[in-house]
Amino acid sequence: MTTKIIRDLKAEQVAKLNKQIPDFKAGDTVRVVCRIVEEKNTRNQAYEGVCIARYNDGANSTFTVRKISFGEGVERIFPLYSPNIVSITVVRKGVVNRGKLYYLRKLFGKKARIAEESNKTAE
Repeated sequence: MTTKIIRDLKAEQVAKLNKQIPDFKAGDTVRVVCRIVEEKNTRNQAYEGVCIARYNDGANSTFTVRKISFGEGVERIFPLYSPNIVSITVVRKGVVNRGKLYYLRKLFGKKARIAEESNKTAE
């Protein structure tokens, strides 16, 4: 009973936020443009990498993006419904068999590649 009420409240919160979120999952390469505040100035900064995890919990949903910067792996966790996120675009779809790709932390180079989803239609 109480879980149904909590689920309804979370769904109501997400509906109030009214944010357009593209359909993406772990394994997809995404470009996240977020608003950065530096003293008095604000600017938009793009962060592009592989989504290695997604945690769905209503308005508290987050996703983790991993990229390689100057030979070092960098991960960043973004709140999905944050007002500081300007846009999320899916650059390419990946084919993976897991929901969390934490094993990519140990891999590098060609071993860390993810196969791209082919959009071939039946002719």
